[in-house]
Amino acid sequence: MRILYGVQTTGNGHIVRSKSMIGALRQQGHEVYTILSGCSKKKILDGEFFQPCERKKGLTFVVEKGRMRFVQTALQLNIVNFYREVFGFAGRDFDLVITDYEPITARIANRCSIPSIGIGHLYAFEYNVPRVRSRLFSNWVLRKFAPVNIPLGLHWHHFDQPILPPMIPEIIRHNDHHEQVKGKVLVYLPFEDLKAILSELKPLTEYEFYVYANVDHPGNEGEIHIRPFSRQGFVKDLLECSGVICNAGFTLISEALHLGKKIMTKPVQGQVEQESNCVALERLGLATVVRAIEADAVQRWMNNGTTRAMNFPDVITPLVNWINSGDLDGYADMVR
Repeated sequence: MRILYGVQTTGNGHIVRSKSMIGALRQQGHEVYTILSGCSKKKILDGEFFQPCERKKGLTFVVEKGRMRFVQTALQLNIVNFYREVFGFAGRDFDLVITDYEPITARIANRCSIPSIGIGHLYAFEYNVPRVRSRLFSNWVLRKFAPVNIPLGLHWHHFDQPILPPMIPEIIRHNDHHEQVKGKVLVYLPFEDLKAILSELKPLTEYEFYVYANVDHPGNEGEIHIRPFSRQGFVKDLLECSGVICNAGFTLISEALHLGKKIMTKPVQGQVEQESNCVALERLGLATVVRAIEADAVQRWMNNGTTRAMNFPDVITPLVNWINSGDLDGYADMVR
Protein backbone atom coordinates (compact mmCIF):
# COMPACT_ATOMS: atom_id res chain seq x y z
CA MET A 1 0.00 0.00 0.00
CA ARG A 2 1.22 3.51 -0.82
CA ILE A 3 0.75 5.69 2.25
CA LEU A 4 1.12 9.45 2.54
CA TYR A 5 2.06 10.27 6.14
CA GLY A 6 1.80 13.80 7.54
CA VAL A 7 3.86 14.88 10.54
CA GLN A 8 3.36 18.15 12.41
CA THR A 9 6.86 19.23 13.51
CA THR A 10 5.85 21.94 15.99
CA GLY A 11 6.50 19.54 18.88
CA ASN A 12 9.00 16.71 19.07
CA GLY A 13 6.24 14.40 20.31
CA HIS A 14 4.61 14.28 16.88
CA ILE A 15 7.97 13.37 15.34
CA VAL A 16 8.77 10.61 17.85
CA ARG A 17 5.32 9.03 17.58
CA SER A 18 5.24 9.19 13.78
CA LYS A 19 8.70 7.69 13.49
CA SER A 20 7.52 4.63 15.42
CA MET A 21 4.44 4.21 13.22
CA ILE A 22 6.28 4.79 9.93
CA GLY A 23 8.97 2.28 10.89
CA ALA A 24 6.35 -0.35 11.73
CA LEU A 25 4.44 0.26 8.50
CA ARG A 26 7.59 -0.07 6.41
CA GLN A 27 8.45 -3.32 8.15
CA GLN A 28 5.12 -4.66 6.89
CA GLY A 29 6.05 -3.75 3.32
CA HIS A 30 4.12 -0.50 2.95
CA GLU A 31 5.61 2.33 0.90
CA VAL A 32 5.50 5.49 3.03
CA TYR A 33 6.03 9.03 1.73
CA THR A 34 6.21 11.74 4.39
CA ILE A 35 5.24 15.40 4.51
CA LEU A 36 6.79 17.30 7.43
CA SER A 37 5.19 20.67 8.08
CA GLY A 38 6.00 23.39 10.58
CA CYS A 39 8.86 25.78 11.18
CA SER A 40 11.34 25.31 8.33
CA LYS A 41 14.25 26.34 10.58
CA LYS A 42 13.65 23.55 13.07
CA LYS A 43 16.19 20.75 12.94
CA ILE A 44 14.49 17.37 12.58
CA LEU A 45 16.35 14.73 14.54
CA ASP A 46 17.04 11.66 12.40
CA GLY A 47 15.50 13.55 9.50
CA GLU A 48 16.92 11.08 7.00
CA PHE A 49 14.67 8.39 8.51
CA PHE A 50 11.61 10.08 6.98
CA GLN A 51 12.95 9.95 3.41
CA PRO A 52 11.37 10.07 0.91
CA CYS A 53 9.77 13.23 2.28
CA GLU A 54 9.03 16.90 1.68
CA ARG A 55 9.18 19.78 4.15
CA LYS A 56 6.47 22.40 3.94
CA LYS A 57 5.52 25.46 5.97
CA GLY A 58 1.95 24.41 6.70
CA LEU A 59 0.34 26.15 9.67
CA THR A 60 2.23 26.93 12.87
CA PHE A 61 1.60 28.80 16.12
CA VAL A 62 3.83 31.37 17.81
CA VAL A 63 4.77 30.77 21.47
CA GLU A 64 7.00 33.11 23.49
CA LYS A 65 7.99 32.83 27.16
CA GLY A 66 5.44 30.17 27.95
CA ARG A 67 2.48 31.93 26.36
CA MET A 68 0.57 31.59 23.10
CA ARG A 69 0.90 34.75 21.02
CA PHE A 70 -2.30 34.99 19.01
CA VAL A 71 -1.57 38.28 17.24
CA GLN A 72 1.88 37.12 16.11
CA THR A 73 0.37 33.79 15.02
CA ALA A 74 -2.22 35.57 12.87
CA LEU A 75 0.41 37.86 11.35
CA GLN A 76 2.68 35.01 10.24
CA LEU A 77 -0.06 32.81 8.78
CA ASN A 78 -0.02 32.63 4.99
CA ILE A 79 -3.26 30.96 3.97
CA VAL A 80 -2.59 31.48 0.25
CA ASN A 81 0.73 29.64 0.52
CA PHE A 82 -0.90 26.94 2.66
CA TYR A 83 -3.48 26.10 0.01
CA ARG A 84 -0.82 26.35 -2.68
CA GLU A 85 1.01 23.57 -0.81
CA VAL A 86 -2.21 21.54 -0.59
CA PHE A 87 -3.20 21.85 -4.25
CA GLY A 88 0.36 21.71 -5.57
CA PHE A 89 0.91 18.16 -4.32
CA ALA A 90 0.01 15.31 -6.67
CA GLY A 91 -1.62 12.96 -4.19
CA ARG A 92 -3.88 10.78 -6.28
CA ASP A 93 -1.45 7.84 -6.47
CA PHE A 94 -1.73 7.15 -2.73
CA ASP A 95 -4.02 4.50 -1.25
CA LEU A 96 -4.21 5.96 2.26
CA VAL A 97 -3.36 9.13 4.14
CA ILE A 98 -2.29 9.00 7.80
CA THR A 99 -1.77 12.26 9.61
CA ASP A 100 -0.42 13.04 13.06
CA TYR A 101 -2.44 16.24 13.23
CA GLU A 102 -0.74 17.58 10.11
CA PRO A 103 -3.09 19.87 8.15
CA ILE A 104 -1.68 19.65 4.60
CA THR A 105 -2.02 15.88 4.23
CA ALA A 106 -5.49 15.97 5.82
CA ARG A 107 -6.65 18.34 3.07
CA ILE A 108 -4.83 16.44 0.30
CA ALA A 109 -6.83 13.37 1.37
CA ASN A 110 -10.07 15.31 1.15
CA ARG A 111 -9.17 16.89 -2.21
CA CYS A 112 -8.21 13.55 -3.75
CA SER A 113 -10.94 11.46 -2.03
CA ILE A 114 -8.35 9.25 -0.30
CA PRO A 115 -9.31 7.49 2.96
CA SER A 116 -7.67 9.32 5.88
CA ILE A 117 -6.75 8.33 9.42
CA GLY A 118 -5.73 10.76 12.13
CA ILE A 119 -3.53 9.29 14.87
CA GLY A 120 -2.57 11.44 17.82
CA HIS A 121 -3.54 12.95 21.14
CA LEU A 122 -5.36 15.92 19.64
CA TYR A 123 -7.88 13.62 17.99
CA ALA A 124 -9.01 12.58 21.48
CA PHE A 125 -10.66 15.99 21.72
CA GLU A 126 -13.22 14.77 19.18
CA TYR A 127 -14.71 12.95 22.17
CA ASN A 128 -15.93 13.80 25.67
CA VAL A 129 -12.61 14.15 27.51
CA PRO A 130 -11.53 16.69 30.17
CA ARG A 131 -10.78 20.10 28.73
CA VAL A 132 -10.69 23.77 29.62
CA ARG A 133 -13.96 25.60 29.26
CA SER A 134 -15.03 28.77 27.40
CA ARG A 135 -12.39 28.57 24.67
CA LEU A 136 -14.84 28.43 21.78
CA PHE A 137 -12.45 29.61 19.07
CA SER A 138 -9.63 27.33 20.24
CA ASN A 139 -11.94 24.34 20.38
CA TRP A 140 -13.17 25.15 16.86
CA VAL A 141 -9.55 25.26 15.64
CA LEU A 142 -8.89 21.86 17.24
CA ARG A 143 -11.73 20.32 15.23
CA LYS A 144 -10.89 22.01 11.92
CA PHE A 145 -7.08 22.02 11.93
CA ALA A 146 -6.51 18.52 10.46
CA PRO A 147 -9.88 16.84 9.79
CA VAL A 148 -9.92 13.15 8.83
CA ASN A 149 -12.35 10.32 8.09
CA ILE A 150 -11.24 8.24 11.09
CA PRO A 151 -9.90 10.14 14.13
CA LEU A 152 -7.99 7.85 16.48
CA GLY A 153 -7.34 9.75 19.69
CA LEU A 154 -4.70 8.83 22.27
CA HIS A 155 -5.02 9.67 25.95
CA TRP A 156 -3.84 8.61 29.41
CA HIS A 157 -7.32 7.31 30.31
CA HIS A 158 -10.26 6.20 28.21
CA PHE A 159 -12.88 8.37 30.00
CA ASP A 160 -15.47 5.85 28.71
CA GLN A 161 -14.73 6.98 25.16
CA PRO A 162 -13.31 5.07 22.13
CA ILE A 163 -9.76 6.26 22.81
CA LEU A 164 -6.43 4.44 22.59
CA PRO A 165 -3.61 4.56 25.17
CA PRO A 166 -0.44 6.53 24.37
CA MET A 167 2.16 5.18 21.95
CA ILE A 168 5.31 4.35 23.89
CA PRO A 169 8.40 3.92 21.66
CA GLU A 170 10.20 0.62 21.82
CA ILE A 171 13.38 2.29 23.17
CA ILE A 172 11.34 3.25 26.26
CA ARG A 173 9.27 0.07 26.46
CA HIS A 174 12.31 -2.22 26.35
CA ASN A 175 14.15 -0.28 29.06
CA ASP A 176 11.35 0.32 31.55
CA HIS A 177 13.29 -1.39 34.38
CA HIS A 178 16.31 0.92 34.09
CA GLU A 179 17.91 1.85 37.43
CA GLN A 180 16.75 5.24 38.74
CA VAL A 181 19.17 7.86 40.08
CA LYS A 182 17.87 9.55 43.22
CA GLY A 183 17.71 13.35 42.95
CA LYS A 184 18.18 13.43 39.19
CA VAL A 185 15.57 15.60 37.47
CA LEU A 186 14.95 15.91 33.74
CA VAL A 187 13.81 19.40 32.69
CA TYR A 188 12.29 20.05 29.27
CA LEU A 189 10.58 23.44 28.93
CA PRO A 190 11.21 24.47 25.30
CA PHE A 191 8.53 27.18 25.35
CA GLU A 192 9.83 28.95 28.47
CA ASP A 193 12.54 31.55 29.05
CA LEU A 194 15.70 29.52 29.75
CA LYS A 195 17.38 32.17 31.93
CA ALA A 196 14.31 32.46 34.14
CA ILE A 197 14.13 28.68 34.59
CA LEU A 198 17.83 28.40 35.47
CA SER A 199 17.57 31.18 38.07
CA GLU A 200 14.81 29.24 39.86
CA LEU A 201 16.73 25.95 39.79
CA LYS A 202 20.12 27.28 40.95
CA PRO A 203 19.26 27.46 44.70
CA LEU A 204 18.25 23.76 44.72
CA THR A 205 21.75 22.39 45.05
CA GLU A 206 20.70 19.03 46.49
CA TYR A 207 19.39 17.93 43.08
CA GLU A 208 20.97 17.36 39.69
CA PHE A 209 18.97 19.01 36.92
CA TYR A 210 19.43 17.94 33.30
CA VAL A 211 17.94 20.77 31.26
CA TYR A 212 17.34 20.21 27.54
CA ALA A 213 17.10 23.46 25.63
CA ASN A 214 17.73 25.18 22.30
CA VAL A 215 21.50 25.50 22.75
CA ASP A 216 24.36 24.53 20.46
CA HIS A 217 26.69 22.99 23.04
CA PRO A 218 26.37 21.28 26.41
CA GLY A 219 27.33 23.20 29.53
CA ASN A 220 27.29 22.87 33.31
CA GLU A 221 26.43 25.43 35.98
CA GLY A 222 26.98 23.65 39.29
CA GLU A 223 24.25 21.05 39.65
CA ILE A 224 22.54 22.21 36.46
CA HIS A 225 23.54 20.42 33.27
CA ILE A 226 22.36 22.13 30.09
CA ARG A 227 22.07 19.92 27.04
CA PRO A 228 21.15 20.46 23.37
CA PHE A 229 18.33 18.19 22.34
CA SER A 230 19.47 14.66 21.51
CA ARG A 231 17.00 11.81 21.46
CA GLN A 232 19.60 9.29 22.66
CA GLY A 233 20.79 11.46 25.55
CA PHE A 234 17.26 12.54 26.38
CA VAL A 235 16.02 8.95 26.66
CA LYS A 236 18.99 7.99 28.85
CA ASP A 237 18.28 10.86 31.25
CA LEU A 238 14.55 10.10 31.23
CA LEU A 239 15.18 6.48 32.16
CA GLU A 240 17.57 7.44 34.97
CA CYS A 241 15.73 10.42 36.47
CA SER A 242 13.44 10.37 39.48
CA GLY A 243 11.29 13.25 38.24
CA VAL A 244 10.38 15.28 35.15
CA ILE A 245 9.64 19.01 34.91
CA CYS A 246 8.03 19.88 31.59
CA ASN A 247 5.37 21.75 29.67
CA ALA A 248 2.04 19.96 29.36
CA GLY A 249 2.52 18.34 25.98
CA PHE A 250 1.38 14.76 25.57
CA THR A 251 4.30 12.57 24.54
CA LEU A 252 6.92 13.23 27.24
CA ILE A 253 4.30 13.05 29.98
CA SER A 254 3.09 9.74 28.51
CA GLU A 255 6.63 8.32 28.59
CA ALA A 256 7.15 9.55 32.15
CA LEU A 257 3.83 8.04 33.29
CA HIS A 258 4.70 4.75 31.61
CA LEU A 259 7.98 4.64 33.53
CA GLY A 260 6.50 5.84 36.83
CA LYS A 261 8.35 9.17 37.03
CA LYS A 262 7.15 12.01 39.24
CA ILE A 263 5.87 14.89 37.08
CA MET A 264 5.65 18.65 37.53
CA THR A 265 4.07 20.37 34.54
CA LYS A 266 3.38 23.94 33.47
CA PRO A 267 0.98 24.48 30.56
CA VAL A 268 1.72 26.98 27.83
CA GLN A 269 -0.73 29.76 28.68
CA GLY A 270 -3.52 30.05 26.13
CA GLN A 271 -2.69 26.70 24.48
CA VAL A 272 -5.96 24.80 24.80
CA GLU A 273 -4.42 21.33 24.42
CA GLN A 274 -1.89 21.85 27.20
CA GLU A 275 -4.38 23.53 29.52
CA SER A 276 -6.82 20.68 28.90
CA ASN A 277 -4.07 18.14 29.59
CA CYS A 278 -3.58 19.75 32.99
CA VAL A 279 -7.29 19.41 33.72
CA ALA A 280 -7.02 15.68 32.94
CA LEU A 281 -3.80 15.19 34.91
CA GLU A 282 -5.26 16.84 38.00
CA ARG A 283 -8.51 14.90 37.71
CA LEU A 284 -6.58 11.63 37.42
CA GLY A 285 -4.08 12.59 40.13
CA LEU A 286 -1.10 11.94 37.86
CA ALA A 287 0.97 15.12 38.10
CA THR A 288 1.61 18.35 39.95
CA VAL A 289 0.35 21.27 37.86
CA VAL A 290 1.85 24.75 38.35
CA ARG A 291 1.40 28.10 36.63
CA ALA A 292 5.06 29.08 37.06
CA ILE A 293 8.30 27.20 37.69
CA GLU A 294 9.49 28.50 41.07
CA ALA A 295 12.14 27.17 43.42
CA ASP A 296 9.81 26.71 46.40
CA ALA A 297 7.28 24.78 44.33
CA VAL A 298 9.99 22.53 42.89
CA GLN A 299 11.33 21.83 46.40
CA ARG A 300 7.87 20.86 47.70
CA TRP A 301 7.27 18.66 44.67
CA MET A 302 10.56 16.83 45.12
CA ASN A 303 9.88 16.23 48.82
CA ASN A 304 6.36 14.89 48.43
CA GLY A 305 4.45 12.28 46.56
CA THR A 306 5.19 9.14 44.65
CA THR A 307 4.00 7.70 41.37
CA ARG A 308 3.42 4.27 39.92
CA ALA A 309 4.41 3.01 36.49
CA MET A 310 1.32 2.90 34.28
CA ASN A 311 2.84 0.40 31.82
CA PHE A 312 0.71 1.38 28.85
CA PRO A 313 0.05 -1.51 26.43
CA ASP A 314 1.47 -1.72 22.92
CA VAL A 315 -0.63 0.40 20.55
CA ILE A 316 1.50 0.32 17.40
CA THR A 317 1.15 -3.41 16.66
CA PRO A 318 -2.67 -3.51 16.69
CA LEU A 319 -2.81 -0.26 14.69
CA VAL A 320 -0.53 -1.64 11.97
CA ASN A 321 -2.39 -4.98 11.95
CA TRP A 322 -5.67 -3.11 11.49
CA ILE A 323 -4.24 -1.06 8.60
CA ASN A 324 -2.85 -4.25 7.05
CA SER A 325 -6.30 -5.84 7.17
CA GLY A 326 -7.68 -3.20 4.83
CA ASP A 327 -10.92 -3.15 6.81
CA LEU A 328 -10.81 0.46 7.92
CA ASP A 329 -14.46 0.30 8.94
CA GLY A 330 -13.48 -2.14 11.68
CA TYR A 331 -11.60 0.39 13.80
CA ALA A 332 -14.33 0.45 16.45
CA ASP A 333 -13.39 -3.10 17.52
CA MET A 334 -9.79 -1.99 18.14
CA VAL A 335 -10.61 0.87 20.51
CA ARG A 336 -13.09 -0.95 22.73
